[in-house]
Amino acid sequence: MLEHDVIIVGGGLAGSRAAVEIARTDPSLNIAVIAKTHPIRSHSVAAQGGIAATLNNVDPEDTWEAHAFDTVKGSDYLADQDAVEILAKEAPDVIIDLEHMGVLFSRLPDGRIAQRAFGGHTHRRTCYAADKTGHAILHELVNNLRRYGVHIYDEWYVMRLILEEGEAKGVVMYNILDGTIQVARAKAVMFATGGYGRAFNTTSNDFASTGDGLAMSALAGIPLQDMEFVQFHPTGLYPVGVLISEAVRGEGAYLINSEGDRFMKNYAPGKMELAPRDITSRAITLEIRAGRGINRDGTAGGPFVYLDLRHMGREKIMSRIPFCWEEAHRLVGVDAVVEPMPVRPTVHYSMGGIPTNTDGRVLASADSLVDGLFAAGEAACVSVHGANRLGSNSLLECVVYGKRTGAAIAQFVQNRKLPNVNESHYLQEAKNQVQELLDKSGDCRIGQLRQEFQDAMTLHCGVFRTEDVMQEGLNQLQICRERYQNIYLDDRGKLWNTEVIEALELRNIMIVGEMILTSALNRRESRGAHSREDYTTRDDQNFLKHTLAYYSQAGIDLAYRPVAITMFEPQERKY
Repeated sequence: MLEHDVIIVGGGLAGSRAAVEIARTDPSLNIAVIAKTHPIRSHSVAAQGGIAATLNNVDPEDTWEAHAFDTVKGSDYLADQDAVEILAKEAPDVIIDLEHMGVLFSRLPDGRIAQRAFGGHTHRRTCYAADKTGHAILHELVNNLRRYGVHIYDEWYVMRLILEEGEAKGVVMYNILDGTIQVARAKAVMFATGGYGRAFNTTSNDFASTGDGLAMSALAGIPLQDMEFVQFHPTGLYPVGVLISEAVRGEGAYLINSEGDRFMKNYAPGKMELAPRDITSRAITLEIRAGRGINRDGTAGGPFVYLDLRHMGREKIMSRIPFCWEEAHRLVGVDAVVEPMPVRPTVHYSMGGIPTNTDGRVLASADSLVDGLFAAGEAACVSVHGANRLGSNSLLECVVYGKRTGAAIAQFVQNRKLPNVNESHYLQEAKNQVQELLDKSGDCRIGQLRQEFQDAMTLHCGVFRTEDVMQEGLNQLQICRERYQNIYLDDRGKLWNTEVIEALELRNIMIVGEMILTSALNRRESRGAHSREDYTTRDDQNFLKHTLAYYSQAGIDLAYRPVAITMFEPQERKY
């Protein structure tokens, strides 16, 4: 049996930052990071636009209170304000710390870190490294994992959480290379497994974003919080869904419809293209619905609108947002210097996740904790984003709460013994699970079923929702769940059998999808990214509360917990 003081599942920004903090706090601790891709290939590396902090380098009027208010307003008042206060207050220090680690931020002429405008923020506070900010930060953090001697299990897939009598004791993990299964025990386990965009058919997320940590938590009896809030990024490159960063609009790009109008003046006249993402995504969807979308031949009535950069000029485009230009050119053959990019909303970010307190400790219920289990980043829901995340706050959450969770873990494991784990029981169970998949002789291919499931989620739980449509979606998911029993694998071998991983991931996103739809069906209001056409207004009297969804084979049970309101009373959200 493998043994470590701390096991972190996920090698992205939150997991790596936590590991660095644990090693800094107590260099004697034995820390392991388990990642199903190499940490450098974690989805954090795809984050483009920037990371928010009140450094006051370009806007001396900015304050942490203003950052906190923008975040809470952006969240449609569902964010926990104690958590938001920590996020905004600690932001400048974590940026300076990253800079000292060697992160190559873009600079002002006098050498200070540059900051740009971003959607929903009232000040220019987003620090950036051109349009490759996640890449710049993650590379330095992974270098620091090496420096501190953190043990990295890369391309190992965690199959299950070992949770007994309310205590997290370790994980069961599968080596993708050769099919070896190992049990690893630890004094503390942390989930930093990222989001679940792959529950939908068009997403900016990478293929690894399948909600594994969330599904494992749900199967262990832990609730998932606010799963109905799934953010659609307004500018997914059509038709591939790849992200065109908000940085492009932050640098001055326009959204235009088939009539050539900058239509955001009709939806958010004060913010225009820099309105929050939920508002901008709905605006684009409504323009397309009204027949003012664009076809590939430039005629009206098509499935996308234009993101127009042409007025910005070649020099600005190539210096500030070179990666976005490159993506459009490589994937759809558009030279954004001379022609507009085709865009439409794409599933982008998970506001919901594993509920935690502000030290990253996982909640077992509204008022109890799971012993020894922690979470941070997109997999977690400390709820700094509430019903809608502001751009450039996600990298910030990963770094601030990755650091805080790491510090809490380093204290938690002091003087704790390694738990007792029945290794043979968990090994046998996992081997049986894999063998059962290899032995399946059904008539349904994994890829086909995954596509049907993703199509059902996209059709029945999109930018706009209604009760009838979501109920039909749940019926479709039930059919998919039954068909999962009838899958088969072409590859029956042990070496580099990616089909085994795909089968396990499909089970996970199906669990996550059912929890998203059930939570959404029962929230009878419109708030942030959850927009219902049958309940069009926000209902603070009945729904100013967090959803807790508990999974079981018989169905999803829902409970609720209050929102922490410490600074800002809820008010109407206007831009």
